[in-house]
Amino acid sequence: MTSHFPRLAIVTGSDSGIGQATAQLLAREGFDVGLTCHHDSDGAQETAKEVEARGQKAYIEVFDASQPDAGALVDRLVGQLGGLGVLVNVAGTGHSDKVVDLPFDTWRRVLATDLDGPFLTAQRAAQVMIAADQGGRIINVTSVHEHLPRVGSAAYCAAKAGLGMLTKVMALELGEHAITVNSVAPGEIATEMTGMDESDAYDEERSGNPLGRPGHVAEVASLIGFLASPRSAYVTGASLTVDGGLSLMAAHGHDQAGSGWRDV
Repeated sequence: MTSHFPRLAIVTGSDSGIGQATAQLLAREGFDVGLTCHHDSDGAQETAKEVEARGQKAYIEVFDASQPDAGALVDRLVGQLGGLGVLVNVAGTGHSDKVVDLPFDTWRRVLATDLDGPFLTAQRAAQVMIAADQGGRIINVTSVHEHLPRVGSAAYCAAKAGLGMLTKVMALELGEHAITVNSVAPGEIATEMTGMDESDAYDEERSGNPLGRPGHVAEVASLIGFLASPRSAYVTGASLTVDGGLSLMAAHGHDQAGSGWRDV
């Protein structure tokens, strides 16, 4: 089967950061876009204006990825869009508790938001795409912590690793329907979630990163845009890291005196 999916996309978490940049890029490439926000309705409205300024339609739904009915979001937005060709799961959350101090409620909230929610939306999106018989794209935004541990982020890392493996299983199962499923694994990106403005991507120095700086949201969105395009038709089940080379440094530490790299 050849994929001829419609230029209709849903981008969760599109009120700011990577989700907002992704929605804007997809609009430039001719997609109508279904947007979501949790609390930041002003941010979602700003995204919608940017989408519409590019000549495309935008629809907004309030979305809590941690809820058991998260998959219903897809039906609500498909009803407004008139179909679905691309789902991008961006919405997520984190925490900063070491395992011995991690409350179970926090563990469950992070797992529900970062793994259960994307599972439910991807599952429903796949069902919609299969019924339409036009193929499609499902793109899950994970993190370098899909692959690498981080102190104080056990629930976040576990959820992202689980989402990465879910991506691979779905790629195996959905290939026969011309639906590709991939994950994008960002490193440190200059967003509100990381306590930075977008401009900090070029102003902040990161000596522990081979490219020496955080990433910009547009640099992540551009990779998502590729995966949402016909150019990626033979890419599925992949986890594509966009981190400036940060994940290459696992075997290295930085000399705090500033004299350069040293083995650890």
